Formats: sequence, C-alpha cells, structure tokens
Amino acid sequence: MTSTSPASGTKAPQVDDAIADALSTIRRNIAKFGPAYPDDTTVDDRYEPRPAEGGIPLGGNRGWTTSFRTGMLWLAWELTGAEDYREAALVDVADFERRVRAEEDLDTHDLGFLYTLSTVASWRLGADEAARDASLLAADHLMRRFLEPAGIIQAWGDLSDPAQRGRTIIDSLMNMPLLTWAGEQTGEPRFDDAVRRHTAQLREHILREDDSTFHTFYWDAETGEALRGGTEQGAADESCWARGQAWGIYGFAMNYAVTGDEQLLEASRRCAEYFLRHLPADDVPFWDLVYTDGSDAPRDSSAAAIAVCGLIELASVEVDAGRAAEWTARAHAILASLIANYTPAAAEDSDALILHSVYDLPKGNGVDEGTLWGDYFYLEALMRVAKPEWKKYW
Repeated sequence: MTSTSPASGTKAPQVDDAIADALSTIRRNIAKFGPAYPDDTTVDDRYEPRPAEGGIPLGGNRGWTTSFRTGMLWLAWELTGAEDYREAALVDVADFERRVRAEEDLDTHDLGFLYTLSTVASWRLGADEAARDASLLAADHLMRRFLEPAGIIQAWGDLSDPAQRGRTIIDSLMNMPLLTWAGEQTGEPRFDDAVRRHTAQLREHILREDDSTFHTFYWDAETGEALRGGTEQGAADESCWARGQAWGIYGFAMNYAVTGDEQLLEASRRCAEYFLRHLPADDVPFWDLVYTDGSDAPRDSSAAAIAVCGLIELASVEVDAGRAAEWTARAHAILASLIANYTPAAAEDSDALILHSVYDLPKGNGVDEGTLWGDYFYLEALMRVAKPEWKKYW
C-alpha cells in the first residue's frame, strides 16, 4: 500500500509503517483487555481498566470514551480484513446495545460519540439490524436533551440539574451525526431540525469574532436567551482550548455537508485558520492555543489528530480548489509531525498509538498521556491519507 498526498503527489511520510505499528498495538490491547474497556487515558503510557463506578464494574462500559476503542477496531478491520479485529468490535457492539437498552450512563450528549463509532459503524459496515435498532434508541435518548426554545442539545448531566441546565460545548458538533443518521433512517424531520438549530446556535455564539472558540456556552433554557461563554478544560474563559478548536474545524465542516448551511462552512474555515495560525514550529499544538513556541506547557497531540481529520474533511467540502489544497497540505504536515515526534519509539513501549495528549489539565487529569480519542483520530487520520476513498462512520 502506498500513500500519496493529494496536494503534492508525493508519498505521505511513513504512513504505511505508522499504520503497521498502530495495528500491532491494537492487537496487543485486544489480548490485554478482552471485553473490558480501558480507561480514558494512560498512566505512564499504559492503559488501565476503566474504574468501577455507580454499580458498573471494573472495565465496564461507562463514560464518553469507550467507543473510541470500538472505532479503532472497525478501522483496523477495514485496513486489514483480519477477522480478530471485527470479532472484537462486535463484542463491543453487543455491549453498546445492552447499555442503551439498560439505560446505563446515558445522561450525556456524547451518545453521539458512543453510538456512531459502535452501533452505527456496525450498521454501515454490515447492515446489522440489532445495531441499527440500538442506534435509533440512542438517537431518541439524545433528542431528550434538546431544549426548546434555546434550540440546543444540553451537554452534560440530568436535565433537572441547575448547574448544567442550558449548557452545551463545542464537542457537541461531533455528536450531531447520530441525529443526522437517524433522520436518514427514519425520515423524521425532528432529527434534522435539531441538527440545524443546534449547529446554528454554536456558529452564532460559541465561535468568537476573532475566530477562536469558547469551550462551553450557556443559554437560558426557558427563554432561549444566549447568556455567556466559558471553559471547563481550557486555560481561561477567554483563551482558546486547542481540542475545542479542532472539534470546530471537523464538526462545522461535517455539519455543513449535511445541512447545506454555508455559514457552517465559513465557521469551519475560520476555526481552521485560527488553529493553523497558532501552531508551534512542529505543527502540534499546546493544550491551549494561548501558548506559543518557548512555552513549557504540555502539548495535546489528540487535538492535532482531530485537526488532521477535520482539515481533510474541510478540504472535501471546500468549494475553493486553492483552499482545499492548502487544507490538505497542512493536514499532511501535522500528521507527518505526529508520526515522527509523537508516537512511541517502538510500538511495544506504550498501549497508546500516540503520546503527549492532555485530557483536562485544570483538573490534573490525563496530562502528557495517551488518550482513547487521540488514538482513534490518529488512526482515522492515517486511514484518510492511506485510503482517501474511505467512508467515514460519522
């Protein structure tokens, strides 16, 4: 398999070797964890089983990140055709079906992450009817979080929780594809209407005039009034959390493709331009874009991996050929740096595919570690470069 850059026509650096290393790590993790789920992040570059919580046992399917493991298994199967990856993915899919039917830990907008990369992927790849039914049930649960008249999907928590009422976050853009898919499957306009209204609200309020983004934004759930922006995981309310800006590139582009709202295309461009202007010399951002070369702040390789996928997605919907070529070239440059500078020296040195990510620095959680989402989006980025014809799960 050879990999070429659409922008330059040259072979993308070390992509084939990087894929081989990633696949070997995924296979080792299948043996290590079996049906149990790893935690959100590594500890000293090794994943540990997900801690027990709320009646869900050690290694159980809870939280917002478990499907990134499943998504990697599907990618590995598509890259190789090896049945052990598919079989492991199907074990996860059955557990996601169980989780949604048991209504375990569903009080989150991240049902989009959880079910797009597990059961929706299973439906797309194998016409799995049980997975389709579970995906539609998850979409119905996600729609319960749609708040009238604000026109937004609430991010976290019980809907009666006053601390979370009326709050959404930029990550939510990546959860909309579950609703888009449900609308395609059912023909029910309520799904498409929620996507259209939610993404318009984020375009209007979470994207700032200087093209940076808030991590989180609040609306009055009763009147629909836009209230204020802030952060949970960035350096400050007015700074620009790197992972959130990367979500903006990918999420606005992807939702433009299905809504046709040209303002979403412009929002993705603006997010991309700001992100790229604030990269350090090696093209991998610090965890918040307020930091620049010379800082000793941690990097966030997961934000870089998301941005690679987002820039390639943006290039695929970009109507200006020159801009599309630029987005593609910059995506390839970031990916080349991740391969060269942010992967383990040997695949056996870590359970993670890429090192030096940050989960939540203000809370001291997963700083300078591997992360499940960083690993997933890194492998998706490799897939997008190696096989440009690949059809995304989103």
